[in-house]
This record gives sequence, structure tokens and C-alpha cells, in this order.
Amino acid sequence: MQINNNKLLDTVKIERLELDCIIGINPWERLTKQQITVDIEIDTDLTAAGKSDSIEDTINYRTIAKTVTTEVEKSDYGLVESIGAKIADICLEDDRVFSVRVTVRKPGAVRKASAVGIVIRRNRTE
Repeated sequence: MQINNNKLLDTVKIERLELDCIIGINPWERLTKQQITVDIEIDTDLTAAGKSDSIEDTINYRTIAKTVTTEVEKSDYGLVESIGAKIADICLEDDRVFSVRVTVRKPGAVRKASAVGIVIRRNRTE
């Protein structure tokens, strides 16, 4: 949780979303899709949803996951940084999102490492 205007924020999380996309700068990486994993943490206020028990009062994680999946799997990227920035932009399209943290991992990119990756943090003021 982060603090926004002295108010504690809640977090909607999507963990280990597995996506296939063209990713990499090497010629061989441009030929076939590779799997990446994505974690998304969305800071918002879940007070209304907690009271109403209504999907309309919250960030719908299924909608976010579908939108991110469609965008990433149809595109090709050179850098995981570009993927992370695009995912953060998608999340911030909802006015209820105060901030987002996106982790993108590319398994097998470096020998002897299980994965390499980046963390992108964006908030409403950027």
C-alpha cells in the first residue's frame, strides 16, 4: 500500500501472467515468439467495491489481463522496457488507478539466470 493524500491505498494484483511475443534485439529473436511473465500491481481505492460487492466499483483484473494479453501478443518489441511502459499506460487508462507497478521477466535471456527483467512504476501525475 502507498499513501496518496494521507489515505492508504489498496492494490489489485495480477501475478505471473504468461504471454508469448516477439521480444529481443537479436535477429534470431525476431523470428519466433518467446514467453515472458508479467506481474501487475495497481494501486486504487477499493472501499466502494468492498461495500457494494459490485464489479462496477473495482478495477476488473480480467479486463486488464485480456487487454494486456491482446496488446502484447499482437505486437513485437525489442526491449522489455517497452512492454512494461505499454502495460503501465494501459492500466493508467482507468481514472481510478492512482499508480501501477509492472514487472516483466524474460526467462532464459541470460545464461545461468532463471530470468532477467525490469520493474516500471508509473503514477497518475506522470
